[in-house]
Amino acid sequence: MSGTHRTPTGDHGTDRTSRSGKRRMLRREIPGTIGLLADPGDFAAMRRYRSFAFDDHQDYLRHVDELLRSLAAQGIHTTVALFDPEEYADFCAEQRLDPDSAASRSRFTAELAGTGPGLPYTGRPIDEIVPLLIDEAVRQATWEYATALLADLGTCADCGEDIGRSSFERAADLLTRLVRGAGPGHHHLVCSIPTKDRQLLAVLHTESPAHPPGHSPASAGPDGPDRTPRPDGRDSLDFVTVLAAGLALGGPGGLVLRTTGAGSGDRVHGWRLDRGRLVPLSAAAVFNAYCTDADTGEPVAPEHGVEHCPGYEVDDPDPHHGRR
Repeated sequence: MSGTHRTPTGDHGTDRTSRSGKRRMLRREIPGTIGLLADPGDFAAMRRYRSFAFDDHQDYLRHVDELLRSLAAQGIHTTVALFDPEEYADFCAEQRLDPDSAASRSRFTAELAGTGPGLPYTGRPIDEIVPLLIDEAVRQATWEYATALLADLGTCADCGEDIGRSSFERAADLLTRLVRGAGPGHHHLVCSIPTKDRQLLAVLHTESPAHPPGHSPASAGPDGPDRTPRPDGRDSLDFVTVLAAGLALGGPGGLVLRTTGAGSGDRVHGWRLDRGRLVPLSAAAVFNAYCTDADTGEPVAPEHGVEHCPGYEVDDPDPHHGRR
């Protein structure tokens, strides 16, 4: 009778090696998280703990970089998360953990994997990861603040609609109209909204093809049929949320759209927020806004090849929920 010879199982020979190899393979499927002290001040705050082994921030960053490269070489996916010493101290107090403990830091880092700002490690050097991670933290904090602001607005006394939801839907529609009106090319949008507690800033990069499916040049204007692909993704969500907060608050704010087209110079359009409505700026106002240093107020030389254009109508003349 023919058959297959089986190797007896046991704790010896090739079976032990096989199990060890399988454990290594399984290890590659377990993601990891590194809590990074990106800011020198945050690093200094952690030095008060005796169990924290580092005393130089640059040396610490070099070791983190080496660790990330080592894990990547083993095929292990790692997320780099921002480690906040104040949040860590609060976490230890709530969980009744000893903050001067590597085990406590590890537990807090595990929590960051699901709640804190983080970036997947893709091989970038640590000096590139740090600013990206800080930007991600600012982006998440901005989105959380704007979302909470919209949620607290309640319902409209006239129609009973949820003001936050209505403003978000309107902002999403405005974004589509803005991109559609700009025509084909790469679009860079910046929306700035001052609030009582902080300045909200959202940035979006998106593309419009020359001829989307079903699109004709006659329908390319802001009032044509809505056939341009809608911007999507996390950056679009952030942008729409910040714009919605500005619309709902009805206060001041601004939006700039810069378009780079194939074979042509850049065009810049601008709008201001006024009583819950996006109002187009004149070409002169766009030039003044774009060629003025935001921090000092001093004039800045215009960029070569950039055309400063007036904004175009994208909003309804009398929005229902804009505060007056």
